[in-house]
Amino acid sequence: MISLSTVTEEVNKFIEAWNENPMLKPRITKVTVNVSLGQGGERLAKIAEVLKEITNQEPKLRKAKRTIRDFGIRKGENIAVAVTLRGEKATKFLKKALEAVGNKINKDSFDDNGNVSFGIKEHISIPGVKYDPEIGVFGMDVCITIERPGYRIKRRRVKKAKRIPRRHRVKKEEAIALLSNEFNVRIV
Repeated sequence: MISLSTVTEEVNKFIEAWNENPMLKPRITKVTVNVSLGQGGERLAKIAEVLKEITNQEPKLRKAKRTIRDFGIRKGENIAVAVTLRGEKATKFLKKALEAVGNKINKDSFDDNGNVSFGIKEHISIPGVKYDPEIGVFGMDVCITIERPGYRIKRRRVKKAKRIPRRHRVKKEEAIALLSNEFNVRIV
């Protein structure tokens, strides 16, 4: 367990640096929500409707990459739904999703590039979602991509950069500082 004073000191150090140079302040680029059912059909369509209601955005069906006989999955069969949220929609959903997990994220959920992933065990724990006996209860994975201003050079068409310099990548500690400062997330 990380001590609270250590986290507070690091957060304050990063906030001070971000105030001096706003281009160093990371931001949430996208939030990806994935629900993998492992089977297609009517239940997957209902889950897609619930996901659309939760996120206010049309989900995309995901297909199986290969056949797995033991699970009864065929290649090309729809087995999951996913939504990518950006901007204000991402922030709104993230506040609800973090509330569903009690505003706590495990330290191991952060990677070295500043990305964060966590799971929600039951979709009914998200505020404003009611239980529907026809659908049942399902869980979801939430992945947060955090970048600094200037990452566009990796995606642009003209003069595309091969990689982002290490000093400009978001570190694990900075991602922790961003989430604890803006979303009041506790790291356990």
